[in-house]
Amino acid sequence: MNEQLRVLQEKLSAYDHAIGILTYDGETTAPKRTSDNRSHSIGILSEELYKLSVGEETVKLLEGLEREKESLSLEEQRMIEMMLKEIRDMQKIPMEEYVAFQELSIQATKAWKDAKDADDFEIFRPYLEKMVDYGKRFAAYCAPEKHPYDYMLNQFEEGLTQEKCDAFFGNLRERLVPLLRKIKESPQVDDSFLNGFASEANQEIFSNYLMDLMELDRNHVGLSTTEHPFTTSLGSHHDVRITTHYFEDNFASSMFSVIHEGGHALYDRGPKDEYAYTVLDGGVSMGIHESQSRFYENLIGRSRGFIELIFPKLKELFPDVIQDHSPEDIYRAINKVEPSLIRIEADEVTYSLHVMVRYELEKRLFSGELEVKDLPTEWNRLYKEYLGVDVPSDQQGVLQDSHWAGGLMGYFPSYALGSAYGAHFLKKMRETVDVDGAIKAGNLGSINKWNKENIWQYGCLYKPDQLIEKALGEPFSSDAYIDYLEKKYSEIYGF
Repeated sequence: MNEQLRVLQEKLSAYDHAIGILTYDGETTAPKRTSDNRSHSIGILSEELYKLSVGEETVKLLEGLEREKESLSLEEQRMIEMMLKEIRDMQKIPMEEYVAFQELSIQATKAWKDAKDADDFEIFRPYLEKMVDYGKRFAAYCAPEKHPYDYMLNQFEEGLTQEKCDAFFGNLRERLVPLLRKIKESPQVDDSFLNGFASEANQEIFSNYLMDLMELDRNHVGLSTTEHPFTTSLGSHHDVRITTHYFEDNFASSMFSVIHEGGHALYDRGPKDEYAYTVLDGGVSMGIHESQSRFYENLIGRSRGFIELIFPKLKELFPDVIQDHSPEDIYRAINKVEPSLIRIEADEVTYSLHVMVRYELEKRLFSGELEVKDLPTEWNRLYKEYLGVDVPSDQQGVLQDSHWAGGLMGYFPSYALGSAYGAHFLKKMRETVDVDGAIKAGNLGSINKWNKENIWQYGCLYKPDQLIEKALGEPFSSDAYIDYLEKKYSEIYGF
């Protein structure tokens, strides 16, 4: 690799590492009233990062290499493409606004936590109004020819637009609504026993067991607790952190959080070692990232074979929950389909409806059809329309997700896309891997190997659509996902 290019990326990675550590600390172990301190430091670091990213020397180096790209490796060409794209965006954003946005994200996260604790959206509202305003302004600076929400979507899934989202969600709605109707008309599954007592200490033991089962390298992957579970890489794929949240009357919540975040961590740990401290390190898009987290959470973690595998450990750690129930009881209970309030605890069939609510609200925020102050009312209305449930509080409604506090508007569609990507990957994987046999044996190595060879190792080398077609040998289709849901749930509900 060009030596100057290597050194530049290592410096940028170091700043990202420092900002990431401060952010992670704030979300996990930092005392409650220390956000101003972190905001101050992140503001200074962000200013230095901005200067380094768009500085004259950086631009001169990258543009010079771009002119000689035919003599460079594929990896170097991609690095330069990615860095110049980001630089040209950052050049359009005034530095003081870029820094102010970074500081605001820390303050907004604190306000969101306070608002959620108090069950009062008004505490968070002024911060979210500023976040939306920054999103619109940055979109106008960077892509004035685009609809601002198309710009936001593209930040998380390159090439994604409202038009593509509308087509994707339209196909899901067309086939999932009849499936949900059939399920509602069938004899219902009993999952009430899952709310038996499960101590936090035993849930922590179980979390570590699950991480080992997934073959997460504990020398490089840490586990902590937070209000809203997430995964982050700190500096490179050599240091990945996942978080969970324990409820002593709902062990399944943390169980699936750990498996979900563990899927993210496997992907983050997967790129080639030579990509460390470069822009190729990490996942190429949030849709691909969510394909891995949702793959392990649902396609593996909610499978009959996986429940049979972990049943002895469940019985050992949570006897008050399991009692005289069988693995089949557990399997059916954790796959119960029932419209609910909380996205991260939603079943597979209704999950995308939760995402559609957020997608519709974000679209309208960025088109000017909806104001932030009206979000709670519209959230509650759409939950009634899409899922048929009444939202009793902001805490269980518009304040349940942390994403908007961090300015991650345009992110949510990635969850539904990721679910569909994952199902298509599984279909392809089954051509060469005995997936069910691997789960039954408690050895996920062959599953992880396929994902590493086809997805993880490449990091950001390929664009999302290129990576998908390379892995599948064909264009992506959401039909594989819907076929999977129809087959699985018709068997569980007997129609």
